[in-house]
Amino acid sequence: MIEAPTVRLLVNGLEQTVSVDTHLIDDILVPQLGALARKGDSARSFAFLTAPPGVGKSTLAALVEQRRGQLDLDTIGMDGFHYPNAYLATHHLPGDHPTSLSSIKGAPETFDVAELKRHLQASGAHELVWPVYDRTLHDVVAAGKTIAAKVVLLEGNWLLLDEPRWRELSDYSALNIFIDADPDQLKERLIERKMRGGMDHLCAAKFYETSDRPNIDRVLQNTDRRKVDLALQLKTDGTIDLGESQ
Repeated sequence: MIEAPTVRLLVNGLEQTVSVDTHLIDDILVPQLGALARKGDSARSFAFLTAPPGVGKSTLAALVEQRRGQLDLDTIGMDGFHYPNAYLATHHLPGDHPTSLSSIKGAPETFDVAELKRHLQASGAHELVWPVYDRTLHDVVAAGKTIAAKVVLLEGNWLLLDEPRWRELSDYSALNIFIDADPDQLKERLIERKMRGGMDHLCAAKFYETSDRPNIDRVLQNTDRRKVDLALQLKTDGTIDLGESQ
């Protein structure tokens, strides 16, 4: 068996060594994104890459950007549209027992969807600075990254969420990519990720149950798969390939 090549890559501000599925990237993703760039008008095209937590969508987006060749492409995450920590700390979900937004950071309710929509609208024809999420500060940085390329690959968990506030975002996407996954496999990956970051197993498992698992379930159950143009699948060996319907 020929081993996949590996590269050093900056993902979410952290350098790591990752395997490269050259077939998926060079023969499938880059050509489909390239088709958007060949549109006759001058408008910018967006493609959405969405998946549950732990799949590796940020890594895949970074690999696509690295191997884009001559394709005029920017990649960016939607995490820059988290509400700032100061907002999350002072706002709650309504109900008999109000829940602090800080305690569910990463859930759909902790994002400024209206601001994301405004950026999608404004960036269609103009360069615009998008906010980014700084994983050392664990907060939003407003002056993050200028979006200027012909094609923009936007990645995040909730871009195709079939819920109020989120549904209309897909109006701004010309290509929707979804990565499916087995929740049990994601549990193992996410707990291992937290432990690599210094958390002990008990705390990592607790974090999974209170934060990651509800988000995984919500993505898998509430993503509008009717809008998916390209279905991918996280395989048991950790690689990403075409889904069953492809």
